[in-house]
Amino acid sequence: MSTNAGSGRARVAVVGAGAVGSYFGGMLARAGVHVTLIARPAHVEAIHGDGLFLDCVSFQEKVRVEASTEISAARDAEVALLCVKTLDTEETMRALKPNLAPGAIVVSLQNGVDNVEHIRAASGIDALPSVVYVAAAMIAPGHVKHNGRGDLVVGEFANHVPVASQPARTERVAELFVNAGVPCRISANIEADLWTKLIMNCAGNAVSALARTNYGHAARDAETRELMGTVIAEAIAVARRLGIKLPDIDMVGAGLKLAETLGEAISSTAQDIARGKRTEIGSLNGYIVKRGAELGIATPVNFTLYALVTLLEQNASKQARPAGASQ
Repeated sequence: MSTNAGSGRARVAVVGAGAVGSYFGGMLARAGVHVTLIARPAHVEAIHGDGLFLDCVSFQEKVRVEASTEISAARDAEVALLCVKTLDTEETMRALKPNLAPGAIVVSLQNGVDNVEHIRAASGIDALPSVVYVAAAMIAPGHVKHNGRGDLVVGEFANHVPVASQPARTERVAELFVNAGVPCRISANIEADLWTKLIMNCAGNAVSALARTNYGHAARDAETRELMGTVIAEAIAVARRLGIKLPDIDMVGAGLKLAETLGEAISSTAQDIARGKRTEIGSLNGYIVKRGAELGIATPVNFTLYALVTLLEQNASKQARPAGASQ
């Protein structure tokens, strides 16, 4: 299939268009790309009525974009951006696969390091991994608040042999975003980039949720900085035992600096807890705990954060559910 993925004529579907998906989908639509956001009913209704409001650091603008609650709306897409929670990956991909055009590129814009494996297991589709750096929140249906960054990293795994008809899908996807004003770097070691992001998420997401505070506040507190540093050290030990070639930098320093840069933003984990929703803690600190146990590496601080966020998630879910409602 020929594709215009690098041009404004490309057709893009954003599957699971919450804050992150709506931000990147909105940026593409703003640049003239044909985008369809597949999202929850309230969000879709608001977009139909008044457009998607991007409340960004550098601009505020209403963007006209197509939106639907039906996954079948992805049927003509040349690029599908998968933005659902990691917990929903396999179920979503089983529903999405019959609606994808032959040769469509699926890009995982998700937290965690093993989404491509789950996508392949559920659908047989070889998705393109990416690393997302953006602080965004859904203030209200149809209203995305962008608090910082907004860049992507894409790349192929070292053992991946691209389909013959798509020898340069990383270049096409990167060009699509760059043309829309979204910085997008092509990585020569996407596995290391995914793990770097995972380690940073492990350091800040749970702390933000448990303390009910923003990244900047957490990074400025001496005791919390020490805690975050220990989380990072445990995760690095697991990554190195797995043979992940992490960048030769001060990872603890980089993690704390990133938290400081994100400032007033709160983590996606904190946002999920506040709404009584399931979190991705199992794909973050929980993943480090799981792999550490398999390798015989102790991860007590990551385990503590994982256990506490899981308990908090359960309590938040009960409080959000009306009396007498079933699970």
